[in-house]
Amino acid sequence: MGEPLTVDELLPLVARLSPKERVRLFRLVGAAAGDADTCQAAPPTAEEFASDEDALAWDAEGWENVG
Repeated sequence: MGEPLTVDELLPLVARLSPKERVRLFRLVGAAAGDADTCQAAPPTAEEFASDEDALAWDAEGWENVG
């Protein structure tokens, strides 16, 4: 068996899957590792949720004329 793929190598392969096969893959991955196990193994980093924008700014756009 060869070396494990990196994320950069895996993403193009996933992108080539049909929508039906992509859903199947995501279900298999989800069934193989529950959310709790995944979060314990690799908790989210601060960069994953960091943003320079106001968290509610996107929610306020387009409501000026409603009312």
